[in-house]
Amino acid sequence: MRLSVILLFLFTLFTNGQNTAIGTNEKLTYTASYNMSGILTDIAQVTMQTSSIKTSKATLLRLKCNAATYSKWDNFFKIRDLYESYVNPKTLTPYLYNRDINEGGYYKAMKYTFSHKTKTVKSVQTKKNNNVENKTISIGYGTKDIVTTLYHIRLFDYESMINGDRKSFTIIFDREETKAQITYLGKETISTALGKKTCYKLAIGSSSNVLQGNNNNLLWLTADANKILVYAKFKIPVGNGELKIKSASGLRN
Repeated sequence: MRLSVILLFLFTLFTNGQNTAIGTNEKLTYTASYNMSGILTDIAQVTMQTSSIKTSKATLLRLKCNAATYSKWDNFFKIRDLYESYVNPKTLTPYLYNRDINEGGYYKAMKYTFSHKTKTVKSVQTKKNNNVENKTISIGYGTKDIVTTLYHIRLFDYESMINGDRKSFTIIFDREETKAQITYLGKETISTALGKKTCYKLAIGSSSNVLQGNNNNLLWLTADANKILVYAKFKIPVGNGELKIKSASGLRN
């Protein structure tokens, strides 16, 4: 029995890790491009920000992501999306998740409250006309929301990995768990708005049909102590696009 407790403890340390990459005042700004009629076109700005939030019980790290189309595209397909998570600042364990999307007139809000002791998530979904639906979902150990996952992959020790090594994780999205994984593809130096950066190149895939193909969705994280995302390529059922960093401030290291 003691051995199983020790193994569980070691497993927890390995999977969660300690956050040495993400600070409390980080701001990353990106340009999102989409392939329209064969031409890659800048259509939106994506901002990822962190901040420290004090509650009556603890100090949490807020992970906030906003996406908005540039004004000239609003008449075509207006996007105003907010994704945010409130997590443990050391392990990035999520406690609360909010998603509020408005895309081309389609509106949906989703709130998750995580209970890691009971391995459940209480969800509240709100659509147009205040159509509210409550549902409790059972989750596995280590399951995280999409925002927490995007930050959590920055905690992995890529220096100890070799080409082809994989890390698996589980994401809860739209009340369903999805298995996903990243594959380490080595280092690559690329030109960015922040200058030339040597990066960890990663392929990301999932068990859902949202991401198309095994090596069509690629991420480049800076090969330094911050491991920030500077470039991404993605392919989805309705097309493909890119995400390029514009600016970065408030970095921890």
